[in-house]
Amino acid sequence: MIAYIIRRLLLLPIILIGVTFLIFCMFSLLSPMERLATYVNDPSTLKNPQAAERIIEKYHLNDPFPLGYIQWVKRIAKFDLGWSQAANQPVWDAICQRFPATLELVIYSIVPVILVGIWLGVISAVHHNDIIDQSIRVTAIVGWSLPTFIFGLLVLFVFYGILGWLPPGRLSTWAQDIVYTGTNFHSYTHLVTIDALLNGNIPIFVDALRHLCAPIITLSYVYWAFLLRIARSSMLDTLRKDYIRTARAKGVDEHTVIHKHAERNALIPVVTIAGMLIIGMLGGVVVAETVFTYPGLGFWAATAAQQLDYGSVIGFALLFALIMVVGNLVVDVSYAFIDPRVRLE
Repeated sequence: MIAYIIRRLLLLPIILIGVTFLIFCMFSLLSPMERLATYVNDPSTLKNPQAAERIIEKYHLNDPFPLGYIQWVKRIAKFDLGWSQAANQPVWDAICQRFPATLELVIYSIVPVILVGIWLGVISAVHHNDIIDQSIRVTAIVGWSLPTFIFGLLVLFVFYGILGWLPPGRLSTWAQDIVYTGTNFHSYTHLVTIDALLNGNIPIFVDALRHLCAPIITLSYVYWAFLLRIARSSMLDTLRKDYIRTARAKGVDEHTVIHKHAERNALIPVVTIAGMLIIGMLGGVVVAETVFTYPGLGFWAATAAQQLDYGSVIGFALLFALIMVVGNLVVDVSYAFIDPRVRLE
């Protein structure tokens, strides 16, 4: 088990070097002025040749490709990712400020996505081709076929436009005044719902939860629809295995066959997909956050892309790449806990 984890850890720096190299290659395709703009907080500086030259020398923008890559990696290691025009602050500060909002959304979305997706997939496989299976499959196909922004707009139209229940954004105006400018509210984790509970402020907790519900519903339905199909397919394949037929022939009750023998072995591909879904969410659920004007990483990245803010886009790409690499490592290690055979490979 330890050797398996060590092998995966040894691959981590190699993968990170490859990812940063590819991102730097794309960064190098930008024009000199576009690359320069990623480190300038005042656009008028670009009109001053002396000031522009000093910035070029400071960030080694004229260095040959290998030296430029080394200097760029050194700056990344110091969390110097440039300036975000969209956020009007350093890119790293923008990431730190917005990551808790995305993390909070992901935490609340993971439970319905994983639990409901796997649960419905197992039920659909167990009731193969009967009315329950057909109903679940139709629901999943509709959910996966709908683009996220279409379903999000439908949720926004019904639950906010008609019913007025689930508003967009992260907090109401009165709640923002208390959380961000009030002296009686302390931000311990920067996750508003958790901080509200720690402060004993139930109205803030309820308000934050109301704003989270609409994007959670959107993400949950779209993502679990896909996870359900994977879980169902894997479960059906497992139920056809010889050891399942043998267990049933020996008189093992169906509940034990399903949940002890079949379900655990069917989880390997499901864990892969579930891990990738969570990684994608953490990288910033761009569409959902944009539809509901939720101030997380995804909304910031979409705004930066619209404004051609290359520094923010590159910073977001680096963060997403890091989350993807580390997330894949966690998924690989989780295999060893789900299937002991993986430890011997």
